[in-house]
Amino acid sequence: MRFSNEFFVRVIGAIVVAVGAGYLGVSLANLLDLPQQKAAYVLVFGLLGFLAGLILTPIFTVRPLRKVRNSLVGMTSERLIAIIGGIFLGLIAASLLTLPLSTLPNPFRQIVPLVSAIILVYLSVVVLTLRQNDLRSTLSFLRSDKRQPEPNQPSDDAVVLLDTSVIIDGRISDICKTGFIRSTLLVPNFVLLELQHIADSSDPLRRNRGRRGMDVLRFLQQDCPIPIRFTDMDVTEVRDVDSKLVALARELNCPIMTNDYNLNRVAELQGVLVLNINELANAVKAVFLPGEELSVKIVQEGREVGQGVAYLDDGTMVVIEDGENYLHDTIGVVVTKVLQTTAGRMIFARPETTTSNG
Repeated sequence: MRFSNEFFVRVIGAIVVAVGAGYLGVSLANLLDLPQQKAAYVLVFGLLGFLAGLILTPIFTVRPLRKVRNSLVGMTSERLIAIIGGIFLGLIAASLLTLPLSTLPNPFRQIVPLVSAIILVYLSVVVLTLRQNDLRSTLSFLRSDKRQPEPNQPSDDAVVLLDTSVIIDGRISDICKTGFIRSTLLVPNFVLLELQHIADSSDPLRRNRGRRGMDVLRFLQQDCPIPIRFTDMDVTEVRDVDSKLVALARELNCPIMTNDYNLNRVAELQGVLVLNINELANAVKAVFLPGEELSVKIVQEGREVGQGVAYLDDGTMVVIEDGENYLHDTIGVVVTKVLQTTAGRMIFARPETTTSNG
């Protein structure tokens, strides 16, 4: 379809240029006083004009329009509004200056108003584009239909940006069902695009992770009690997804939910609040003190001789001294020490029988 449109534009442009070149040939023949060769001039100039129009027309018509269209498609709505608003403000300011500038002597009364209009439009577009985020905040604050959220409904202004890692992780759906999150979940299009690239990967592991992320988003959209929104807001100054998320979070003054350690550190360094699900999982694990009793099933041998290893329901590792003899058995143990590591919490214990015998 695009080829046929370009072909028609080429033909129309070639005909127009050929007609213009034919008139130029006639004028040149009259200028040189060669009436007998007028037909030859028209034919030669017409053919040259037709070929030139066939080749050059797309360069000045279709291709610039295509670039403008692609720019408009990839442009955020805030930037587009800022550009249109800047054009209107510049034209209004130029119209106000037209009357006093018309009193200037010739030829300044014809030139200065046009030049001032171009300068004012350019300055207005530049200023509004640079301050588009402030403009968006002002417009959202002045909206007449803005209502206070009901007590049981999350506010539209309170949003949490979702990272790709936290979507693929999937635990966000379970957290939303508990009701601990009250803010609207916001997924930028560049995160959705990265998730789509992962789902289309040739690596089976990456492809399965990407498809799981798509399933999680589908659940959040259809069955989650917390609203989720997709936005085309973008930060064109940076290219990688993590930097875009941090910059967008700074603009919106909202937190980022992620499991990515590097993104966590970068965001904290730039003053962005980070909600890390791994830290949340470690924080809500049950707290055990030395001397408390547990009932665990020893599933494997430990690193040290005679040790057995068990796991609690939340995944916490329990290392039992002298527990190798109770492999695959469920026994009662007594906590002796609790150790917090970078990987999580570890519990050390002894079997109750060993404690009672001691």
